[in-house]
Amino acid sequence: MNKGELIDAVQKALGGETSKRAAEESVKAVLESIAKGIKKDGSVQLIGFGTFEVRKRAARTGRNPKTGATIKIAASKTVGFKPSSALKGKL
Repeated sequence: MNKGELIDAVQKALGGETSKRAAEESVKAVLESIAKGIKKDGSVQLIGFGTFEVRKRAARTGRNPKTGATIKIAASKTVGFKPSSALKGKL
């Protein structure tokens, strides 16, 4: 499912009276709120769905696949997702 399909699903779930634009704004608001929550608190927990959290990657060495040269990869942050047991049960 891509973002367009998600917007269509939200519009359908909210009923025939809801416009596609309103559904798109709803999806956008939720995604922006999750991003802000992760940035502010380090994690966002949605009961029954899962938890988004900041994860740290340590610095490491790697190889350039083209030349085979060793390179240093800096430490970084990424976002991880851990699904809830309720979501896992639906799969």
